[in-house]
This record gives sequence, structure tokens and C-alpha cells, in this order.
Amino acid sequence: MIPKATVSLFSPNIFLNASKLSAHGAPSPQTRRNLRVSHCLAAKVPPPKKPREKVEIPGLEMVTYGDRMHYVPGLAKPVYPPWEMSFKDPRYYRSPPAQEMTLYKDKPCYVFNQRTSILEGVRQAAWLTKTQVNPGLLPHLISLAANPENQLPDQDERVQNAIKHARFWDTTEPRPRKEKYSNTLLLNLLHLCASLQPTHPAVGRRILAENYSLAATWKRGEDLFQIRGQNGLLHCSMDPLPQICGEQEVLETSDRVLESFYPVSPTIDLQQVSVYKEEMNYTGFRGEYPYPHAHTLYFLETSDPNCQLRPEQFRAKMIMFTFGNALARAHKLYGTQPHSLLECPITVQAVGTNGRIFQFLVFQLNTTDLSGDDGIKNQAWLDEDVELYDFAKVRPFIKRKEVKVPAGLAGYKPETFSKFLALYLHGAA
Repeated sequence: MIPKATVSLFSPNIFLNASKLSAHGAPSPQTRRNLRVSHCLAAKVPPPKKPREKVEIPGLEMVTYGDRMHYVPGLAKPVYPPWEMSFKDPRYYRSPPAQEMTLYKDKPCYVFNQRTSILEGVRQAAWLTKTQVNPGLLPHLISLAANPENQLPDQDERVQNAIKHARFWDTTEPRPRKEKYSNTLLLNLLHLCASLQPTHPAVGRRILAENYSLAATWKRGEDLFQIRGQNGLLHCSMDPLPQICGEQEVLETSDRVLESFYPVSPTIDLQQVSVYKEEMNYTGFRGEYPYPHAHTLYFLETSDPNCQLRPEQFRAKMIMFTFGNALARAHKLYGTQPHSLLECPITVQAVGTNGRIFQFLVFQLNTTDLSGDDGIKNQAWLDEDVELYDFAKVRPFIKRKEVKVPAGLAGYKPETFSKFLALYLHGAA
């Protein structure tokens, strides 16, 4: 035993805590040892106790200490029935089993929501929505921003100032968070586009809606699918978007074959539920809402910090929610019965961004008959991974005493904003 006088001469840091070392010097979670205290703490951690099995013998009643109101060794622990309150308290609500609910169905339903990350990305979204996906945007749509009458005065300078405001001027932090500057940049670009309202009066017939709930139901083969949840910022309008393709091009889609991703199941990564409403179609707004037509959906990759989607899954989410908005509108106009060809196809656009890279999508709903792979298909035009600028550095990037990237905004690409402006002016120019 070490004398107290000797122990006081040593610093507590000199003694080793052997709880993190084994006999060979490696960490050992089984041993706890501290040389400054007695040996009682040097024992191994006892294994967790296994719960005792309760044996019930029919015809015999357990002798408990419930009548004595205190613990008695040798007597069994009493089992009381669950206490039922005379009033409703939502904090202690217990839902009944799913089989006892009124909306329970034996056939499951596959649900896509705003946090769903499907494995196959765009290919799986195209199969679920029976859509033919075409790369790039249509030339006549991009040409809207090429007209000088549809451009902003000092357009490039004002767009660059909007980027600098989002990346440099809107924060006191050394480096702003992506969630902040991506949202600020999107609102700045929308504000610039809205300044064209004096020359384009149709822009004043639109409004932005946020945090609205969407629900749409359809059948694909023998399976039932639903899309639910809150998606991005919605630009809705009093007037519907014009049809992108003519009737002849729509009829030609019946000869196209959807891309397969066998042996992966099309329902992979979708939420499977048994309690649901079969006819669930809701645009998110009441019948008397003056802006019933969805124009453009704006998505942010960083809108939900608890759910980060990869670029491929992010584009699939854009396709699914543009399809859901168009399908909910079609069900309201033409009913829930399948139509092989809609009298007036419904067009919905989408823009996704992470603050630097943009995704552009135009979706046209041609049919609501989605059960089989044959027949007329829906159409989508996707322009992916379009950069607005290369770098936005608060401080220069220096490597080997050489400035690789200067401070400030570098590599601005004006054609990206032209696509953003073209989708905004679609239906108003």
C-alpha cells in the first residue's frame, strides 16, 4: 500500500487509466481500472441480466404483495390492468392496432413523400409516372430569354450582384451556410424576374405558395401508389401553362419503350402502408382558390437538413412532385377515371438548386391511364447539373504560393440565368 505522503507527491495525470488499454495495448471495453482507488473498480463489466421468464400455470393463482402495498421478498410482483383515464389526453394517446382501424386495407399502398430517396433515381421515377424523359430543354422555350424585350436592363450585372448578396453580403459569418445562401439566391433571382411585370402583365396573375400539402393517387399495374407531403416553393397562376408538344408528337410516344431496371423492384425504397384512403387527391388549395394552376415548383437540395438527397435522387423527387401536381389537377378537371389521352395536356415546370448548380424540368401530363406500359406516355424534358458560377470565395484559394482561385465571384455563366428566366416567362411572354 502506498503511503499517503507518497501519493500526494504525484500528480493525478501521472497515474494511468487502464480502462482504455488491454494487455496488448489495445482498447478494451471489458476492463475498468484506476490505480488511484481500490481494486473494487477493476472488475469486468457484468453481462446484462436476462429477464426472468414468467411461468403461468393454469388453475393456480399467483400470490403477490399487492394487498400489502409494499415489496415482500418471496412474493410475486402484482400485475395491474392498464389505467384508463376518464378524459382524453393527447400526450398518452395509444392508437389501436392497424387491423382494427376503419381505413385498413389488405392490399398495401406505396407512398412517395418529400424524404423518399429511390434507388434508381430518374429511371425509377420515369417508370412510376409512365414518362418519357428527354435530355435538355426545348429550343423554342429557351429562345424566350434570347428576345431583348424579355431581358432585364443590365441583366448580367444585376444577377452577379444577386449572387454576391447571397454569398457575401447577407451574413456576418466567415462562411455562410449552404441552407442560407441557396434560399437567399433563389429569392433574389425570383425578385429580379418579377421586375419584368410592367412589360409582362401576365406575371401579375401569379403568386408564390409555400408549405402546401399535396396528395395524388394512381395505379401502376396491380399496385396502388400515392404521392403525399409538402414539396418546395410553388409558383401558381390564374392561367394554365400552354401545351409544350403538339398532338402528333404526343401520339408518337405510344411507340416508345420505358427503360427497365430489372431485377430491381419498382417499389423499392417506397413507404408501404396499409392504412390509407383509396381516392386521395388534393391539390393543396380549396376550390375557390383564385390561383389553381401550378406553374413552377422550386426545390432546394438543403431544405431539410435531416434528409440530404443525392443529385440523382433529387432529380427524381422533382419529377415525382411535378407529376403529382399535374395529376391532382387532372383528377379535379377530368375526374379520377383513367383517360388514355387528355383533351388538354397539363404542363408543370420545376427548378432545383443547391445555390450553385441548377436542375431544370418541364413535365407534360398527357394521360392518366398509367396501369400498363403500352399506349400514350407522359413527357418530361430535363436539363441537369447546369452551373450558374464556378466559385464564390470569401478568401482566395492559394496553393504553393500561387493564387488558384481569386476572392469574389468567378466563372459566372449567363446562359444559366437565361434558362431560369425562360421558365419564369413561359406563359407570360
